[in-house]
Amino acid sequence: MADIRSAVESTFRQESGRIIAGLIRISGSFDRAEEAMQEAFAAALASWPVKEIPENPAAWIMTTAHRKLIDTARRERIRRQKQNSLKYETEIAAPVTEPDEATMDFPDDRLRLIFTCCHPAFSVQAQVALTLRTLGGLSTPEIAKAFLLSEPTLAQRLVRAKRKFREAGIPYQVPPQHRLMERLSSVQAVIYLIFNEGYSASSGTELVRNDLCAEAIRLGRMLCELLPQEAENIGLLALMLLQDSRRSARVINGELITLEDQDRSLWDQAAISEGLMLIDKALIAGPAGPYQLQAAIAALHAQAPTSQETDWPQITALYEKLLDMNPSPVIALNHAVALAMSGRLRDGLNRIEELGRTGELDQYYLFHAARADLLRRLNQNGDAAAAYQKATALATNPVELDFLNRRLRQLPSN
Repeated sequence: MADIRSAVESTFRQESGRIIAGLIRISGSFDRAEEAMQEAFAAALASWPVKEIPENPAAWIMTTAHRKLIDTARRERIRRQKQNSLKYETEIAAPVTEPDEATMDFPDDRLRLIFTCCHPAFSVQAQVALTLRTLGGLSTPEIAKAFLLSEPTLAQRLVRAKRKFREAGIPYQVPPQHRLMERLSSVQAVIYLIFNEGYSASSGTELVRNDLCAEAIRLGRMLCELLPQEAENIGLLALMLLQDSRRSARVINGELITLEDQDRSLWDQAAISEGLMLIDKALIAGPAGPYQLQAAIAALHAQAPTSQETDWPQITALYEKLLDMNPSPVIALNHAVALAMSGRLRDGLNRIEELGRTGELDQYYLFHAARADLLRRLNQNGDAAAAYQKATALATNPVELDFLNRRLRQLPSN
């Protein structure tokens, strides 16, 4: 039974985004698609121990969920005497065949889903949250953490967004060319947040979710194909590739390894080469935007032979430009850390202390972890210990939690 549950969980983690996107295309409803998919996974837990795990688990889930949508539609047709529940089904009672690999792969569904979720009728946070909930398969607590919001607040926004999608009859489609740009920044934000959740998972036993990283990069490539002249699309793809290149060096034997201590021979040189080529192309294509600047920062890390040779002054300058474009507290935190690493430890810590007084990052564990690290470097071990303890109280991933506890134990006692 443990193998069955593992197979079901693996299928959900790797394929739920593709499945839900297809089901929303079929049903025209987020709620019906989610309900059908949940019922299909529940059916798998009941059926697979008896009939064995199918050769294509994702196709089995898709077929089962599709049938459940049809069953629901039939019941509504009988009750209402008309078939209006599945907008995009022309033959609602048609026999269902078992899909193969080709029919499972809807190459545009996930991109359609992102552009649908990023309809201007939704607020920016609702756009991103709705896509992460459906395509990314993230839970409400995980998304709330990404937005630094309470779970009830985030849950209410998701409910309102789904209701608006249904009541306004928002079409499930990539908008026409002349309307693409009004949604593009939200689409870029969604793709990058999916990547970030994969690169540093907020829950689960592993730090890195390779499936989400790969999905975000795939979507980034599709976005570049859709709008090949848009420099920020190229910058976003470059950024994800450069960050993803370090994946194999970030966790060794279950332990988090900081960028400073990583074995750089483990970095993916092919991803780095492509990322560097893309950032050069992006910077030529148009004025530097936020993703291009972040990619330029990642490029400086990728090009440094050792941690000691990292061009921290240049990284600090790039963060200053990024902060001018987007004065968010998280970017301000990254700028403060870069300032400290450039040899100005005290100045960096002072910036972090100023950020702390605003209270905006109180629930952000990386704020307390960064502050603890600078205090440790300045041999203020008592204050560092207190900061590490705050960080451990907020960290949700066990790999990150283990790292923080190790750092806490390694502090000299004064």
